[in-house]
Amino acid sequence: MKKYSMLLALTTTLFAHHGVPSISLAGVEGPGAPLETTSSATLPEGSLLGYMKVDHAKYKTYTHARDGEAESSEYFTYGLGYGFSSYFSAYMFVPYYTKTQDDAFKTSGFHDISFQFVLGMKYDDGLMLTPSNESLDDMQDWHFTTSFSFTLPTGKSNATMPDGTLIDPGMQTGFGKPSFMFGVSATKWFGNDWTLVGDMSYNRFLEETYSDGSKVRFGDEVRVNTALVYMLYSKPANKLRFDFIMEANYMYLGRDIENGSGAEATGGEMIYLTPGARLSYKTTSVAVGVKVPTWTNLNEENLQQGAEGKEDYRLLFTFSALF
Repeated sequence: MKKYSMLLALTTTLFAHHGVPSISLAGVEGPGAPLETTSSATLPEGSLLGYMKVDHAKYKTYTHARDGEAESSEYFTYGLGYGFSSYFSAYMFVPYYTKTQDDAFKTSGFHDISFQFVLGMKYDDGLMLTPSNESLDDMQDWHFTTSFSFTLPTGKSNATMPDGTLIDPGMQTGFGKPSFMFGVSATKWFGNDWTLVGDMSYNRFLEETYSDGSKVRFGDEVRVNTALVYMLYSKPANKLRFDFIMEANYMYLGRDIENGSGAEATGGEMIYLTPGARLSYKTTSVAVGVKVPTWTNLNEENLQQGAEGKEDYRLLFTFSALF
């Protein structure tokens, strides 16, 4: 039954100045869990999930001089999830960012906290809410989720240099205003070693007025992700499982709007490929992966150093435990 066999793993996806949670849950038996793609599993009723994720981004640099090029970013994400019922889960995310330019200038601090609410469904001779108990045969049905997320402006959005100059909004650790995200996901376990997962999401930001009088609204985001998970090894008697993961992650970024006009060198499209692996044991899970941009179509691309799509790579690590 689902409530006994479920081992849970959760990941969040966080980008340079944009943050969107991505939830993936899996059991020792049944569907696998991706890294960056949202799966369609919900938390068992009454369960509590704690997790941590580290996302290290290394950006391409083009000069050796200290001229404001972004070197790297580290995103640490901490969170809690709770299963209110078999079909409704809620999560709180607390991110901490460190962003480095030229290995000399850094901004760091807690970013805006976010909350996500997830409704789980399945299709079995009709669409229904995810039931409290499912056999392995039931888990082969198509499963779906719809989700709503929002952030609260708890991070700093008006940090300044020692001389009082406002730090660039993209280097701030807060949006200054709430943001909102809607998402859907679909998951199909084929009853063997393979799981197919896909999701789509839309993220909307509000305009912030900064201390120097400038106004910025970060561009809207659309994400489409897909993942194949292959179970390399499983020993249910020992509650042990090891999976290989391959994902393709598409993202469209609208132009940022500065003082009512489209900002140069912002926005565009990109595709990442993300190979990874996940090890689950009893009620804990560890996953690692490497996310690499493989196709980009950015606006004024040669000016977008340090932006999404301009990474050398991103190293991902997650740890989660169910209580």
